[in-house]
Amino acid sequence: MTASPKLPPFDPTDPLGIDELLDAEDLAVRDTVRKWAERRVLPHVAEWYEKGELPGIRELARELGEIGALGMSLSGYGCAGAGAVRYGLACLELEAADSGIRSLVSVQGSLAMYAIHRFGSEEQKQTWLPRMASGEVIGCFGLTEPDHGSDPASMRTYARRDGGDWVLSGRKMWITNGSVASVAVVWAQTEEGIRGFVVPTDRPGFAAPEIRHKWSLRASVTSELIMDEVRLPADAVLPGAIGLKGPLSCLSHARYGIVWGAMGAARTCFEAAVDYARTREQFGKPIGGFQLTQAKLADMAVELHKGILLAHHLGRRMDAGRLRPEQVSFGKLNNVREAIEICRTARTILGANGISLEYPVMRHATNLESVLTYEGTVEMHQLVLGKALTGLDAFR
Repeated sequence: MTASPKLPPFDPTDPLGIDELLDAEDLAVRDTVRKWAERRVLPHVAEWYEKGELPGIRELARELGEIGALGMSLSGYGCAGAGAVRYGLACLELEAADSGIRSLVSVQGSLAMYAIHRFGSEEQKQTWLPRMASGEVIGCFGLTEPDHGSDPASMRTYARRDGGDWVLSGRKMWITNGSVASVAVVWAQTEEGIRGFVVPTDRPGFAAPEIRHKWSLRASVTSELIMDEVRLPADAVLPGAIGLKGPLSCLSHARYGIVWGAMGAARTCFEAAVDYARTREQFGKPIGGFQLTQAKLADMAVELHKGILLAHHLGRRMDAGRLRPEQVSFGKLNNVREAIEICRTARTILGANGISLEYPVMRHATNLESVLTYEGTVEMHQLVLGKALTGLDAFR
């Protein structure tokens, strides 16, 4: 009779054995980003969050460039050329520290750099991408407007031709990195349709006041973009994008990173809940020894690791060139929604301590309230999937 193979021990931190799907380079990327976040973000992020600021953002950007985290899924022009799974692992580790840090990286790489890389001219790529990959230049992405979030086709920002130049006017809202960016990718209506423009932020008529009084993503720079007759040369337009498909493809790329990132926030809160349940005593024993607490932890673990497995599956599809936008919506809808529920359940396990910044739970929970709605609300992703499932368009 053949002996059964010896099973590996159960790992509470990786109950499904997902790490076995990763190769040595995947693990090296993950560990590099995790160590950077533990050293540069975790000791300070509660204070940053409480003060509502992200000090030293330019230095942080340069350090992120040094470890290859900026535009890391892009190839050439100083970018790391890493695969989608490795980029996803980086997003997970960054958001395990704070959603604001992952947003800095996502907007830089998956929105601003991605737009230039995919739709820009060779001159635009050579001018901006190497400096953005190194963190020397910070970029932002202007699509959302004060009155047009989920319906970008109705944007009012407009660019008109004036001789050989373009003249750009309008407002954008909720723009990550806006006040510290040296370049903005701004989308505007034109006579030809929606076009993207590479806008140096030192142009006359351009302003980016920072948005204050946020109760979410507080350790992040969020701004309004105001463009009052900003004059741009003819070659400021992105030649490869006409219509809404351009900005939406950028959003799809960034949403993919959120699928991973949300699970980083959830993991941190889950780990905090497990540690607390092991040490907090009530009625003569640790609360982790009670059935109701164990039920909560079991449900949290199931959703956390299902979400990571889903993110990994989508990453492999992206690496194979087979990832559809509807599948990204599937991941964003599920993982952010489940991440918030994990954070809220962790808060109940920590009791009153769950609202204290001495623990990471409430910070992550409030951050995820923004992640839930940016780059596509729950309702929009439900409608994307509804249309894909039925063939019927319910958007209008």
